[in-house]
Amino acid sequence: MAERAAPAPVGPVRWAEAREAARRAGRPALPPLSLPLDGALGRTLAEPLTALTDLPAFDTSAMDGWAVAGPGPWRVTGRLLAGRPADGPLADGAAVEIATGAQLPPGATAVLRREHGEPGGALLSERTPGALTTGQDVRPRGQECRRGEALLPAGTVVGPAVLGLAAACGHDRLAVRRAPVVELLVLGDELLGSGLPGPGLVRDALGPLLPPWLRAAGAETGEPRAVRDDFGLLLDALRHSAAEVVVTTGGTAAGPVDFLHRALAEAGARLLVDGVAVRPGHPMLLAELPDGRHLVGLPGNPLAAVAGTVTLALPLLHALAGRGDGEPVLAVADRPLPGHPADTRLLPVRRTARGVVRLPHAGPAMLRGLALAEALAVVPPGGAAAGDEIELLEAP
Repeated sequence: MAERAAPAPVGPVRWAEAREAARRAGRPALPPLSLPLDGALGRTLAEPLTALTDLPAFDTSAMDGWAVAGPGPWRVTGRLLAGRPADGPLADGAAVEIATGAQLPPGATAVLRREHGEPGGALLSERTPGALTTGQDVRPRGQECRRGEALLPAGTVVGPAVLGLAAACGHDRLAVRRAPVVELLVLGDELLGSGLPGPGLVRDALGPLLPPWLRAAGAETGEPRAVRDDFGLLLDALRHSAAEVVVTTGGTAAGPVDFLHRALAEAGARLLVDGVAVRPGHPMLLAELPDGRHLVGLPGNPLAAVAGTVTLALPLLHALAGRGDGEPVLAVADRPLPGHPADTRLLPVRRTARGVVRLPHAGPAMLRGLALAEALAVVPPGGAAAGDEIELLEAP
């Protein structure tokens, strides 16, 4: 169970403080488990990845050509293909035809590339005499790593390259963190799951947007669940959810059908963050339920919900999944970036050769700017001038 956090302070907290509160709520990380390589994609290493063998495990040829011993010309004595061991050592003045990746025979001093060799009956010579050097085009044993060497730290996200490296150095299974289970509750009578918007009705944009993003953050999610604007239905959904993290959209403000605060109080939850000094998305919240589960309440406006996701949901999920924070991604503002007088502002931006520039259509209810964005710029209160260094958050 995550460490107990202090109750939420009165009033909105600063953006950086809210993110740190979410990280603390997710610690310690979920327990480790062992998974086969094909089941570990997207998980987080629970321990360092260590080489089980030297890599390469033997001296290999880096090119198609001939393995040679000593200076030429050489007498060609046979052929070596990948997957077959050498018949024996290579005598001085001898050569053997060899394929890329094949094991070098003992005694070989270099590999002569096919395009650099001049076969002549049983004898082989260089097209450019004296150009071949000792060790040329040979991958020596242990060039990449030695057995027992730590290759990647715990907290590394298992991507395709990590799977390839793990397989290359002898692993069939990986120790990874269990993925946090997340349920997304989409609140509101006005939301449509399909078709065109109608009078008073709008399409649900967050049901399609959020689950793949949460899965990319290391979570397991099912289909979003629609919950009508009814206090009893919401309370029942909170109490009986089997997920470790419940994410809700809408209902975080103080409107006539914004029941989330009341439902959390009735369920005995503790508010850890109740409002954040960020635009858009300031009426977001983070709560801990009596059984240790957490709830992230996102505003209902799409871009505001995205702001809540990067502020509270992702830091919480990364901590639960055992992911490291990593170094902040920084960039220079190509042009001035407008800010809020008192709050942090998150702006969709794209990169140019001279720095990042803001995108239009970045209102709280809009997604058009975000769909073109490469990142969200973290603009400090008061804004950023051209040439200022700012932090970037990956866009979904």
